Amino acid sequence: MNLKEAFRFQNKLNSLMDEAQMILSQEENVTKVKKTYLRKKVMREAEDETTVDAPSTEYGDKITEIAGFILEMLHEREVLSQAIARAKQNLPIDMDSETGLNIRRQEIARLFKRMGGLRSSEIVRQNAGTGYRFNSDGNQVAYKCDVKVVTTINFDRNKIQRYAAKMNSRADEISAEIDRCLINSEVLYDRPFDVNDTFSEVFEAYLEKIGH
Repeated sequence: MNLKEAFRFQNKLNSLMDEAQMILSQEENVTKVKKTYLRKKVMREAEDETTVDAPSTEYGDKITEIAGFILEMLHEREVLSQAIARAKQNLPIDMDSETGLNIRRQEIARLFKRMGGLRSSEIVRQNAGTGYRFNSDGNQVAYKCDVKVVTTINFDRNKIQRYAAKMNSRADEISAEIDRCLINSEVLYDRPFDVNDTFSEVFEAYLEKIGH
């Protein structure tokens, strides 16, 4: 498999562990609640009745096996992670570092693009200003006035736009290189099941493996 397929399978293993952990995290699945209605204490002619609460999952009778399944999936995750790490050593770039850097390049490019789109402006905001004056009676009163707002950019627009173009170009270049690495790399790992298998299918295969 290549790195792209390996990362997809890595996500599959994570989702299987998540589902198994959710089953084990629900108390009604990992405990058995038996209720006995002591009717005979109230009416001699009645019979006591015992009921058992049903678990909320179909795997209620396979809880120990679900725990083992989590460990099996975690082991596969560890093996796959090691295979991915070995594959990355043969890449022409440090893919992890460049992926993080590219996120920052794209953020900076978007910022520069927004700055490059700013324009100088002049507007008058009616009655937006306030002040105080003395009236004819000598009392201080408030008044309102218009406010002229002049906005100008305080940077070199052409240079900022060149910076944005440079960042975008570099980000695109690295993105293309990362895509080539994802597709052309080789990860030495044998998948124990198909990435499209359901939780039930993978768990049943695990039960067969351990002889259940």
